Amino acid sequence: MTDRTPQAAPGSAAGVHRKSLADDVFQKLMRSIKSGAYGADERLPTEHDLAAEFQVSRPTIREALRRLREQGLIYSRRGAGSFIRQAGLREPLGFGHLESISDLERCYEFRVTLEPEAAAQAALRRTRSGLAAIADALDLMRDATAQSRHREDADFAFHLAISEASGNQYFATAMQALKDHIAVGMQFHGVSLKASVDGLSAVYAEHCAIFDAIRDGQSDTARDLMRRHLKGSRARLFDGRRQTGG
Repeated sequence: MTDRTPQAAPGSAAGVHRKSLADDVFQKLMRSIKSGAYGADERLPTEHDLAAEFQVSRPTIREALRRLREQGLIYSRRGAGSFIRQAGLREPLGFGHLESISDLERCYEFRVTLEPEAAAQAALRRTRSGLAAIADALDLMRDATAQSRHREDADFAFHLAISEASGNQYFATAMQALKDHIAVGMQFHGVSLKASVDGLSAVYAEHCAIFDAIRDGQSDTARDLMRRHLKGSRARLFDGRRQTGG
């Protein structure tokens, strides 16, 4: 793995273009749909109304709608407009509250089976907008690491962006459902990283390497690096506790 320093801009993000207007509209509409803002078979506003709402051109709206159709989130009826294929899930998978350390361990166990495959699929199906979203989160992590800080929000955004880049909405839905659970683990993990001299920079380098593999289309490498990253995080959190009987 190539060593990286947080002070330098991540080379892994080189050449990644930031989001276009169509990317931005697509992401906002997707979030609205998945949050339950629309019901199943509900008609979306017209292209004219959406263009006015987002202050973009109608071709931009058409491109965003095309991508929503490709994701299976909407369908179109000739002359009638676009409709929601499936209502969003306000409580996507019904995970209960995190009640114990054992629950947190099981959350990590589930993530180790889920996220490596999402990373592999992201490498196979990567798009410019998908890579840009991952790179944006990586930039936030770089800046925080340079200040000896751990940003749980940027860390989660990185992992969520990978699940969305997989092109499989089930990965992203599962990650969104686990957000509160994952946040607890990331908070504890951040504390453990600050306890070591190079903990934050080492984990930042792990994230950079995962991005590199996805950007370069190396699905097997992306899968392996994500698995090792999650297992390493889990070990930092739990192995010491087991050894001390805590």
